Amino acid sequence: MVEQIKVEPETYMKIVYDGEDRFISYWHQIDNLMKLNPGEILEIGVGNRFLSKYLIERGVNILTIDFDGRLLPSVEATVLNLPFKDNCFDVIAAFEVLEHLPYEYFIMALKEIKRVTRKYVVLSLPDVSRIFFLTVNISGLFKREMKIPFPSKLKQEVHQYNGEHFWEIGKKKFEFNRIKKDISLSGLKILDTYRIKKEPYFRFFTLEKPSSPDLFP
Repeated sequence: MVEQIKVEPETYMKIVYDGEDRFISYWHQIDNLMKLNPGEILEIGVGNRFLSKYLIERGVNILTIDFDGRLLPSVEATVLNLPFKDNCFDVIAAFEVLEHLPYEYFIMALKEIKRVTRKYVVLSLPDVSRIFFLTVNISGLFKREMKIPFPSKLKQEVHQYNGEHFWEIGKKKFEFNRIKKDISLSGLKILDTYRIKKEPYFRFFTLEKPSSPDLFP
C-alpha cells in the first residue's frame, strides 16, 4: 500500500487555492457535476472545502473524504480503500487528487472509484502538454476558437517529484494517450475530456460506469 505523507493543514492550505486559476477551475467543477443532475456526490479530497460548501448551500447532498482527518472531511479514508458499499453515489468527484499518488496506483484507484459510483465520475488532472488556444472575435459578427498543439516531436520533460505530484499528463511516460488507455483499462468510459482555455493546466474528464448486463431480460 502506498504511504501518504500527512502535512499540517496550515501548510496544506498554503498551496494556491484562492487564485484566479483555482476559481476558474471551481466553476468547471461545479458545471460538470451539475450537468449530471446528481442526487448524491462523493468528493475525494476536500481541498479548502469551497466546492462542498457551495453545493451544500444549493441543496446538493455531498459527502467528502480525505486521508488526513485534520482537514475535517466527512469520512477519513484513502481513495484506494473507500469504506462504502458498491454503487453508493450517483457521481464521484476527484479534482486534482490522483496525481498525488504514484502512477502505479492510478488504475487501482479508478477501479475503486468505479466500484462505488452508480453511474458517473468527474476528474480533473494536471496537463502540461503545450498547446495554443486561438480566439478570433469580431464583436457581433464573427467568433471562432481553435486549438493548436505544439509539434509532437518536441522533447518531453521528465517529471521530477516535487513533494506534491508524482506525475502530470504531458510529461515523458505520462502521455495523454496512455492516460486514456489506462482509464479504459479501469473499466470506465470517457464521455468527455477537455482543457480549460483560460487555464489549460486543468484537464477535465467525465467518465461513465457501464451498466451491468441484464442477465434475465
